[in-house]
Amino acid sequence: MLTAHTIKVLQSLDKKKFRQKYNLFLVEGNKIISELPNSNFKIKEIFSTNLQNLDFDNTVLHQITENELKKISFLQNPKDSVAVCELKQDLKLEDQSIQLVLDGIQDPGNLGTMIRLADWFGIEQIICSEDTVDFYNPKVIQASMGSFMRVNIVYCNLVDFLSETKNTNIGTDMEGENIYSFKKPKKLNLILGNEGKGMRIETEKLLQKKISIPRFGKSQSTESLNVSMAAGIILGQIYSNQND
Repeated sequence: MLTAHTIKVLQSLDKKKFRQKYNLFLVEGNKIISELPNSNFKIKEIFSTNLQNLDFDNTVLHQITENELKKISFLQNPKDSVAVCELKQDLKLEDQSIQLVLDGIQDPGNLGTMIRLADWFGIEQIICSEDTVDFYNPKVIQASMGSFMRVNIVYCNLVDFLSETKNTNIGTDMEGENIYSFKKPKKLNLILGNEGKGMRIETEKLLQKKISIPRFGKSQSTESLNVSMAAGIILGQIYSNQND
């Protein structure tokens, strides 16, 4: 049975300040939870309505009711289990051949989708500005569908990072070079800005190349693309030309 204190602590983990206070975050659903033992994330304990589907060594397991699950889940339709995991320290890898760099992304769904895109394309690292939404946010974790375990995510001062990186800094701009004729540098940072405001002026000043996704519709009335959608189109084109 869940105590009132445990429920209160787990419910508070939807806010960054409490995730940092307790050094914990939640992962929901047996499918994603089953991948945790092969990752760098440590499971503290698991609360489940269906323990027979979980086979974890050296992990504290708690049987709970569906009503209790609803109290600690952040999903509208809770799944079978909730794993309580420990946060891990940011450790920046060396510059990879292709990296995503996110400047002020605020929507958890967008960040989760871009983490999943990075995993799909084999991108090992995402660099985030300090004000980008926290990737431990429950909505980010859920949208990433487990990909957060396989992509290194680092938060830092972007001006410092972009000034020091040896990769070519590339950003999107309506007047930029057509992505379909763009010649990919050997090593690059693909920089994507805030959903409403785009990238900061100080970030834009550090771009070495600008690219654009051309519109093919007859009306040409669509002003912009969702940032995660744009990321998918650009990455698909970059990887299709990687052997050119």
